Amino acid sequence: VGSVLSSYGWYVLLAVVAVYLLVQKVSRSLAARPSARPGAAEAAEEPDVVVRRQEALAAARLRMQEELNAQAEKYKEKQRQLEEERRRQKIAMWESMQEGKSYKGNLKLNQQEVESGASASAVPKSKPNKKPLRGGGYNPLSGEGGGTCSWRPGRRGPSAGG
Repeated sequence: VGSVLSSYGWYVLLAVVAVYLLVQKVSRSLAARPSARPGAAEAAEEPDVVVRRQEALAAARLRMQEELNAQAEKYKEKQRQLEEERRRQKIAMWESMQEGKSYKGNLKLNQQEVESGASASAVPKSKPNKKPLRGGGYNPLSGEGGGTCSWRPGRRGPSAGG
């Protein structure tokens, strides 16, 4: 017995610790699980709770579906209005082309009318005066007025190293 313990003592010690930890874990999981007898009282009232919960869930799903349907209807109506507006613009362009007028000018006027109607409801924002990024004399092709760095292409041909 002494020779077996001296040869395999550490292995036996590790096996005993592993079994102890395994027993502790199993006992915790069994304690956390509800036992059969106290669960019987809950099971008697559980069907009512389950039915109420399912009814509430169904009602919530129905409300969400109704909201989604209402949003879809609004989107469809908006798309119909946009399509009608596009059709009117095409008709106006065709009529102006038949009369020999420029149809692009009419299109721009129509867009300005739409924008002016939209901007009348919103507060117009004033743009601050911005100074240009470069001076008026800047020309990248002339080589003047640029920064301090200049780029030149490298020599053609093989490298000089060897």
